[in-house]
Amino acid sequence: MKQSAYKEAGVDIDAGAELVERIKPAVKRTARAGMLGGLGGFGAMFDPKAAGYKDPILVSSTDGVGTKIKIAIDANRHETIGIDLVAMCVNDLIVQGAEPLFFLDYFATGKLDVGTAQAVIEGIAKGCEIAGCALIGGETAEMPGMYQAGDYDLAGFTVGAVERDKILTGETIAEGDVVLGLPSSGVHSNGYSLVRKIMKETQGYSYDTPAAFEPGKTMGDVLLAPTKIYVKPLLAALKTGGIKGMAHITGGGLSENIPRVLPENVAVTLDANAWKRPGIFAWLGQAGNMTAPDMARTFNCGIGMVVIVDAAKADDVISILKDHGEAAQKIGTVTKRDDADGHQVIIQNDTLLLR
Repeated sequence: MKQSAYKEAGVDIDAGAELVERIKPAVKRTARAGMLGGLGGFGAMFDPKAAGYKDPILVSSTDGVGTKIKIAIDANRHETIGIDLVAMCVNDLIVQGAEPLFFLDYFATGKLDVGTAQAVIEGIAKGCEIAGCALIGGETAEMPGMYQAGDYDLAGFTVGAVERDKILTGETIAEGDVVLGLPSSGVHSNGYSLVRKIMKETQGYSYDTPAAFEPGKTMGDVLLAPTKIYVKPLLAALKTGGIKGMAHITGGGLSENIPRVLPENVAVTLDANAWKRPGIFAWLGQAGNMTAPDMARTFNCGIGMVVIVDAAKADDVISILKDHGEAAQKIGTVTKRDDADGHQVIIQNDTLLLR
């Protein structure tokens, strides 16, 4: 039987339908209060009132995972890149005090490989489970000629809610507040164009090369470690009332992200001696011949989330985060901004970022 003209042009509708059937069990595991309807409709609906909100403000975020996807493709390891996609979106919601409610994904490729797409989307569903949000829709686009063989791209979109009187803006941050750092799981999902450049220029290294700084793991293992999702521990910690502001450390590193939540009249002083860094950062710094300031404005340097708290409640927040699996630690303080200097992030012992 002659195949359809559309399939001859490179688009396989049957493969798309098979993918939907394969991912239904993973999507079902993300169900939560507030969902209306199921997978497959033209639009997805969600009821914030059914999720327990009385006077909610909706907060949205959209993001991708950049060229980390190229490492997943080159290493032929697609199981965790979807977790990264969810993390990049939902971690941006929690910093404003919002609980992620639902998530939608976009998967685009030249020719649909059902197994690869299934692995990616099951990773997205896993990320949604970790964050406690529902995967309520998405789009799989097969576009011949747009991508090289085996390539794909991802985008994510999430909506969350926060009660009107609980929105975090950072405006109450003041001199004397304590800066907490939540450990990252590695490079997370930023700086990978530089990472790939360093890998290419470092003789003898591939994604199968053993990582000397992390015994038992390859460079691929380390570089594809998924971005941590901080949502549930932080939702618990927010109930203390002591959190004044948070910064998700993404592109721009510590130097560029923390000022996004600071009032103009204050700065933060961090002590790089206060936290340990995964070995990948020392390797990147040395192999890439980077300076400490470059590291601080490119990578998270071992801190994936910064939480600024009232000094009187810092220990309570640390305790709650610990109870929920996050080993938060004091890494600095809020200080008065030096008008002559102008910087809002001062890192003491910054040469340690290279070790």
